[in-house]
Amino acid sequence: MADSKVPAADNALRILSHLAAQRGPVPASAIATALDLPRSSVYHLLTVLTERGFALHLPEEKRYGLGVAAFELSTGFSRQEPLSRVGQPLLASLVDRLGESGHLAVLHGRDVLYIAEERAPRRPRLVTDVGIRLPGHLTASGRALLATLPAAQLRALYPDSSAFVDRTGAVPHSYSELKRILNQVREDGYATEDGEVTPDFASVAVSVRDHVGWPAAGIAITFPRGNVPREKWPQLAAQIAEVAAELSRRIRGRVV
Repeated sequence: MADSKVPAADNALRILSHLAAQRGPVPASAIATALDLPRSSVYHLLTVLTERGFALHLPEEKRYGLGVAAFELSTGFSRQEPLSRVGQPLLASLVDRLGESGHLAVLHGRDVLYIAEERAPRRPRLVTDVGIRLPGHLTASGRALLATLPAAQLRALYPDSSAFVDRTGAVPHSYSELKRILNQVREDGYATEDGEVTPDFASVAVSVRDHVGWPAAGIAITFPRGNVPREKWPQLAAQIAEVAAELSRRIRGRVV
């Protein structure tokens, strides 16, 4: 990394990025160690960040976490819709190459929310219009995203059988069935669904990672089942993965 001309600003942003990557508040000493910064500098910067609302000090625990102002930045990001703006041309190019329809979706609780769609010429309209929400455990995009979550968070999303909405009678209907599906997603490096959302249609999806490796979105290609033989799904996934990596890079994410 090149030396910053404004080291204090650079270190403050490094602290915020580190806090954002943690599962909960952390001690200032742990921040200093992780970032290889002097403790005195970390305390000074945390004081400023706390005063500005970007960090939150928990005095009883002697820990620091993200503040409300940091959350306001994230909501501003959502309002400006940069993910769909950046992803749309990449998705359009992928659809042009493949001749099958595609979409970009984000995880919203247990659902996926579709934020961009490109329909290929002479292909039927899909249920994945922009603004539509579908159960994440049934969609390829949702499975790609869910497979990246920590086990505790996944379990919190699916505490019991009532969390599993049924559209076509297809699995999963339980947490154990979902885990088996997601284990396969991790092993393959991509997710699929075959008729779970719409009969006779299948999808292949890959997740897009953010700067700390968390799932930012899922890119999927959906097609009439007979158009792409199952043995060609890995090649299709590889092409989707290239676009996912490029989108990850463009949002300053981690290319995997």
